[in-house]
Amino acid sequence: MTERPVPRWALRLAHVIPFLTLPSGLWRLGLVAGFSMGMLDDNGRPAALQSTGEAVYIVCLSLFSEAVALTAFGLVKPWGEVAPRWIPFIGGRRVAPYAAIIPATLGSLALIGIWTYGFRDVFTDSFLPFSSDAAAALMITCYAPLNLWGPALLVLTWAYYRRRRLEAPVTASVDAV
Repeated sequence: MTERPVPRWALRLAHVIPFLTLPSGLWRLGLVAGFSMGMLDDNGRPAALQSTGEAVYIVCLSLFSEAVALTAFGLVKPWGEVAPRWIPFIGGRRVAPYAAIIPATLGSLALIGIWTYGFRDVFTDSFLPFSSDAAAALMITCYAPLNLWGPALLVLTWAYYRRRRLEAPVTASVDAV
């Protein structure tokens, strides 16, 4: 149990966040499996990975993105308030609220910036070349949820802040003289 109850909407949002990164990871794994996913290279031929290193990088990127998305659970689960006992040096100790709030806020803002920049050319002629509009639509559909990752994490961070930092209302008492 957390110190204060987690709002139901925040718990649901924490469960949604990993699913925002999943479609793009699956799309990238299609490239690793040898499909061009409709992308064309500079010569107009179906795109293909050039080396095993590229394939390893893409798999690692997909796994890393999903792992980072899963850290959102720390904002709604007890291990986001008290470090698990198995962690050396800090295990069993209370997590200072700002130790979670600051990285989550900076991460949220970084994600917003990354995906705003990443989508700047999606609906222009400067976007990646594809063999068909359907292939481009598939890629955009798989990557579009990433635009919600940063804002969703920011909202979840706000809920964590409210739950962990707001003090109970203080009622003034007047002493009779």
